[in-house]
Amino acid sequence: MLKLPKLSQWLGAIDAYIVRLVMMSFAIVLISLTGVIWITQALRGIDLMTSQGQTILVFIGITGLAIPLLALIIAPIALVIAVTHTLNKLATDSETIVLSAAGMSPERLIRPFMVATVIVSVFVASLSIYIAPECLRALRRWNSEIGADVVANVLQPGQFIKLGKLTLRVRERQPGGVLAGVFIDDQRSPSERINVIAESGAIQKNQRGSFLVLRDGNLQRFENDKKEPAMVGFKSYAFDMSQFSSAPTVTYNSRERFISELISPPPEDNLPPSEIATYWGELHDRLMAPIYPFVFAIMAFAFLGLPRTTRQGRNYAISMLLLAVMTVRIAGFICSTLAPAHPEAIYVQYVMLVVVSGLSVWMIRRGIVVDPPSGMLRFFASLRARMPSFARA
Repeated sequence: MLKLPKLSQWLGAIDAYIVRLVMMSFAIVLISLTGVIWITQALRGIDLMTSQGQTILVFIGITGLAIPLLALIIAPIALVIAVTHTLNKLATDSETIVLSAAGMSPERLIRPFMVATVIVSVFVASLSIYIAPECLRALRRWNSEIGADVVANVLQPGQFIKLGKLTLRVRERQPGGVLAGVFIDDQRSPSERINVIAESGAIQKNQRGSFLVLRDGNLQRFENDKKEPAMVGFKSYAFDMSQFSSAPTVTYNSRERFISELISPPPEDNLPPSEIATYWGELHDRLMAPIYPFVFAIMAFAFLGLPRTTRQGRNYAISMLLLAVMTVRIAGFICSTLAPAHPEAIYVQYVMLVVVSGLSVWMIRRGIVVDPPSGMLRFFASLRARMPSFARA
C-alpha cells in the first residue's frame, strides 16, 4: 500500500509545526466568522418558511448557497488573524527568539507562513473562479423557480385570491408546503362551474405541468343545462395550475458569471457599455482575490514576525496591523465599487497592493520593529504616575 509522506517530511519539523498552527487557526476563524455572518444573513430570509411554506431543508439549502461568497470575503481576514495568533504564540513561548539565536533569519522564518498562504490562496482562487459563481447561479435559479410559483407566492392563508375567473382560498400553510383547507371556485369554462373543497393539497411539478394535488375532498360540477350539480368525492385529485406557473427566465449578473464569460460576454446578452465595465471590474476582483492573502500575510509578518523579548509589548503592533489591514481592505472595496464608473480605480488597487507588499518586505529586510513612539510611552507613563494621586484624592 502506497503511503503518502507526512507534512514534516516535505517541509521539515519546524516548518510543518508552523504550517499546522496557521492552518488550524485559519480553519477555526474562517468557520466561526462565516457561520456568524451566515446566520445573520439567513435570518433575513426566514419568511421563506413562514409565508411561502417552504421546508427547513429548502431554507438551509437556499441560504447556504451564499456561504462560498462569504468565505471568499472572510478568508484573507481569517488568514491575518491566524498568522497573528501564530506569531504571538511563538513570541510568547520565546520560540521566535530561540529560532533567531539558532541562526534562522526572518527571510527563512517567513517560509512556512508563505506555504500556509499558498494553501489559502488556492482555496480562495477555487472559490473565486468556480465555486462561488456556481453557487450564486444555483441560488438565482432556485429563487426564480420559487418566484414563478404563483400558489407559493400569491396564496395567503384565510384570504380569497382571484386569478382571472379562478378563486382560491386556503385555511393555513403547514410544514413541507402542505396547504390545509383548500377551496377552489373555477369559472373558466363558459359551459360549467366547478367548486372543489379538500382537506389538504400540495403543488407538484412534472413534465406535463404544474398541478395542485388535493386530498380527501369533494368536487361539485354545475353544468349550464342541468339544475342539480354533480357531486363526486375523491381521495386524490390533480387540479391543473400550469397556466399560472410560467417557466422562470434566469438572467445572471456579473457576480454570477464565470471568468470566461467575464472575459468574453455571450453575444446574446447585448450588454450596454456600463454593464461591460461592471464585468471588467468583476474580472479584476476575481484575479485579485488570491493576491490579498499574500499581501496580508506579509503585512502580519512585517509587524509581528521579527524577534523581540517578552518585555516588549506587542499590543501596539497588533493594533497597527489590524488598522493597516482594514485600511487596505476597505480601500480595495472602494476601488471595486468605483471601477465600473472609473476604470482607473482597478489599476489604483493593483498599485496599492504592490506598494503595501513592497513596504512590508522592506520592513522585514531592514529588521524594523513596530513599537509605540517614545512620546506615547512618556504620556502613558506620566498618566500612570498620576493615577495614585487621583485615587488618594
